[in-house]
Amino acid sequence: MVGWQQQSKAYSAEKQFNSLSLLVSRQRAWIEINLSALAHNVRTLKDFLAPQTRLMAVVKADAYGHGAVTVAKTALANGADCLAIATLSEGVELRQAGITSPILILGAVNAPEDIKAIAAWELEPTICNPEQALAFASTMTGLGKSLLVHLKLDTGMSRLGTNWQEATPFVQFVQKLPNLEIASIYSHFATAEESDRRIMNLQHQRFRQVIEQLKVEGFVSPSIHLANSAATLSDRTTHYDRVRVGLALYGLYPADHLQQVIELKPVLQLKAKIAQVKTIPAGEGVSYGRKFITQKDTKVAVVGIGYADGIPRNLSNRLRAIVSGQLVSQIGSITMDQLMLNVDHLTDVQPGDTVTLIGQQNKLSITADDWANALDTISWEILCGFKHRLPRINVN
Repeated sequence: MVGWQQQSKAYSAEKQFNSLSLLVSRQRAWIEINLSALAHNVRTLKDFLAPQTRLMAVVKADAYGHGAVTVAKTALANGADCLAIATLSEGVELRQAGITSPILILGAVNAPEDIKAIAAWELEPTICNPEQALAFASTMTGLGKSLLVHLKLDTGMSRLGTNWQEATPFVQFVQKLPNLEIASIYSHFATAEESDRRIMNLQHQRFRQVIEQLKVEGFVSPSIHLANSAATLSDRTTHYDRVRVGLALYGLYPADHLQQVIELKPVLQLKAKIAQVKTIPAGEGVSYGRKFITQKDTKVAVVGIGYADGIPRNLSNRLRAIVSGQLVSQIGSITMDQLMLNVDHLTDVQPGDTVTLIGQQNKLSITADDWANALDTISWEILCGFKHRLPRINVN
């Protein structure tokens, strides 16, 4: 019986591999999502937290380009307690996929029809000010039902939320409104990824002051949360009842100085196929604007991916890729659907060969951080920039 089960598992694995190979063979470019790496990151983060601290997986922006439904289900299956998204539609997508866990909407919603939809889909909104609270209370009273809400305080981010100095009357105001039940009070750090902790400490001090003042006034919030990925890794005193983890979930560190805290594994790899290999004579320009001129006869691989897929055009002549286990340079302007690689030093490169643009091959690695550093931006922007015409293929 055991032998039969092993054969069955082997058959299933082979069938899955063949299906994956067939799916990849039909793509010009794609993103691979390593669900084992994602599961590892969730479990590692969960183990890093105190037992009473819940892990909120941030899956907004289609899970930072990784695929919200798949990421949410994998995160919940491996220890995440709840989810956070940015918009109503993102929350509806998760509910329609059968996800029943608590879902916090981090963005602000004001329209009565949207409030009704939040109630219908049993989502949990963020309330940022008294006017918004009144709109929610009025709509919910009309529906004859109550709603869990989360109150957002501005402790120094200067974005959504009521100013921390007005927090106590704000919370007391919401407490008195009908059909609203306060689920948590939270705030957000502006500089948690920086090694200079002064602003972060100031925000934390303000947040603690609000919480203590509320206790004096007789209110104890059912839940308190403050930490994003950077704060989660850098300061355990910010963990409170739950932490909101986004970037670390996907295997990237918010800052270099946090890389030694826990071991994270990158979840996303970006790959494409070579469409044509050709030799360009010396002195010829490559791509629009002739931003690259060949100095000698040069073998070039044309790859089926471009800025319409989310590769920033400003990476032109700065991008690197891995082909046949070797690093190669991108040359010429990146175009809408294609880019060119200098493969002059490769002896055997053919149309259909796979190019790794972000990911690992042998001992070589290219990361979203590499792109971000070249562009003087952040890895969050890189991940969120990959377009939906790139299929997400789940691998283990």
